[in-house]
Amino acid sequence: MRLEMITPENYEAALDIAVAPGQEDLVAPVVKSLAEAYVFPDFAWPRLICDGDRVVGFVMAFIGIPWSDGGRRSGLWRLNIAADAQGTGGPEGFYLRLGFRATGEVSHGQTVGVLDL
Repeated sequence: MRLEMITPENYEAALDIAVAPGQEDLVAPVVKSLAEAYVFPDFAWPRLICDGDRVVGFVMAFIGIPWSDGGRRSGLWRLNIAADAQGTGGPEGFYLRLGFRATGEVSHGQTVGVLDL
């Protein structure tokens, strides 16, 4: 697995990423994420997730964005995994297994989790 920058040569592959039926309301489509990356170029870090020559997903982080507490935060903004590349289990369990913990905060309808590094 590797992450690749979005380029003129691969952006259409990014736009083709479709989550499983029933998940469309859980994560914004990649096209919206790329528009946000364009509008917020100082903070957005969009990448394709590739497994060999196959595009299996899209991830976008935000880096050093001003936050409501006066500080700055970095974190995971979007994660879209193509339907045919998904495993089993829900996203909350996935993040908890990685060591994230819920903060009790909700941002844009999404539960905020943190991972202490």
